[in-house]
Amino acid sequence: CSTNLCPADYFGRTMVENLDESKRVGVVVVAIGGIAIDLFDPDGWKANVASMTENWQIAAVNEYGGNPLGRLMECAKEAQKSGVIKGILLHQGETDAYNNTWLTKVKKVYEYMLKELNLNAEDVPLIAGEVGHEDQKGICSGANNTIDRLPQTIPTAYVVPSTGCTLMSDNLHFNSAGQRKLG
Repeated sequence: CSTNLCPADYFGRTMVENLDESKRVGVVVVAIGGIAIDLFDPDGWKANVASMTENWQIAAVNEYGGNPLGRLMECAKEAQKSGVIKGILLHQGETDAYNNTWLTKVKKVYEYMLKELNLNAEDVPLIAGEVGHEDQKGICSGANNTIDRLPQTIPTAYVVPSTGCTLMSDNLHFNSAGQRKLG
């Protein structure tokens, strides 16, 4: 949020450190904090955008041409021109990951992406990071109960625990050290 980092930065760096030097790693990032998974619903994103009343939300969506899902797909298709998609990262849930509906919605988005990008789930896992953990007094740590159940809904999903990932004083956002560790 104010660290100028995201877990994807250090995910990419960790990948590079553990691969042969001839391999390249790219990460497509389309991210808006504080947004429900509905913004990425292929059938309902327009209604979600139309219902937004907060200026910060509207401004954030407009940074992606008014359609973050469209921008994500556009960037992923561009990435496929020179590379192979090996995984889909998800770090979302503080807003709405508190029930089984979230699991169903994430599955729908994941399956949509696989279909549109002509990918197989067995080859492209979903890697989801937990939100701020209860060991750090994360105010949204209850969402991890749902996030941790993703592999039961999506067999090719894996969850990255946030245990020990330090938070900012707001007890919501990861600080720089927490971002690095989660990544």
